[in-house]
Amino acid sequence: MSSEFGKNIKLSIFGESHGEAVGCVIDGMPAGIKLDIDKIYVDMKRRAPGQDKSATPRLEKDIPHILSGVLDNVTTGAPLAMIIENTNTKSGDYSNLMTVPRPSHSDYPAYVKYEGNNDIRGGGHFSGRLTAPLVFAGAVAKQVLEKKGVTIGAHIAKIGDVRDKMFDKNNISSELLNSLSSVPFSTISDDAQNKMRDYIERTRLKQDSVGGVIECAAVGLPVGVGANIFSTVEGHLSSIIFGIPAVKGIEFGAGFDFADMSGSQANDAYCIKDGKIALKTNNNGGVLGGMTTGAPLVLSVAFKPTPSISQPQQSVNLRTMEEETLVIKGRHDPCIVPRALPVVEAAVAFGLLDMMM
Repeated sequence: MSSEFGKNIKLSIFGESHGEAVGCVIDGMPAGIKLDIDKIYVDMKRRAPGQDKSATPRLEKDIPHILSGVLDNVTTGAPLAMIIENTNTKSGDYSNLMTVPRPSHSDYPAYVKYEGNNDIRGGGHFSGRLTAPLVFAGAVAKQVLEKKGVTIGAHIAKIGDVRDKMFDKNNISSELLNSLSSVPFSTISDDAQNKMRDYIERTRLKQDSVGGVIECAAVGLPVGVGANIFSTVEGHLSSIIFGIPAVKGIEFGAGFDFADMSGSQANDAYCIKDGKIALKTNNNGGVLGGMTTGAPLVLSVAFKPTPSISQPQQSVNLRTMEEETLVIKGRHDPCIVPRALPVVEAAVAFGLLDMMM
């Protein structure tokens, strides 16, 4: 399995959903960075299960235990190793999945690739549980980026057919991003949040699930982060973001809407603002030629509905090679999107830090 990311600062994630622990090692973290542990806890709690009706009832505190690389809350320059104990598992709920794979899950291809030796409990190493160490790594990266003047935040742009207000792509404040990244279910509009919660609850009562879109932004980036061809900002960030389970799409700036525009509508004209070169619009989401433009970096990430639902689904028995009806047990999210907010922020933060080191 490939569970590593990064060139200048490397992240390795390990563990399984129902194993003893999940964790990560960050290699290349500069020495002398004072970490605010409370801020790390905020992001960990936003991602943690059991906090809200919109999430799985599995209750995990997700308290990170730092093993090395930090002394008196200051990074030492040594590899930063961290583990999070798994304390609330019900592995018996997954016993039938060894032979009957869940539709739209990793079960079948993992069974074939690893000849049935993969850990199926809770999804094993393919589980969203593995995003907990990613959030830790991203929370650390955020604090390094903060010292460089970079702020990152995200909100739920869409759940089902309910939409939030979108960012003004050329006018995003660090204050707005900080406020969004300090709460677990962040939306720009309170009315949209209420409607989203209602939509998720109605879906949960139907024993079903729903997907959505997260819009994320970073401000304070200098001009020229990234490069062309295979080292673009879009390519690098997409690589780490697609490491998040359930991600099925990503777009930067206007994204697929560019297909409906003419060049005169799409182009971001230059101007002088406060004595500096700036952009009049930001349709390109802060990236041109694979490099940052100095405008806000804006991207959207699409999540598919959680595949583990309580409704009976058609599958096959891998041993008898006959079709079989599958009823999934266990505790699952009716909508993964709210808990994915800090995960997207973390992925963007670590990806940017890797490019800026």
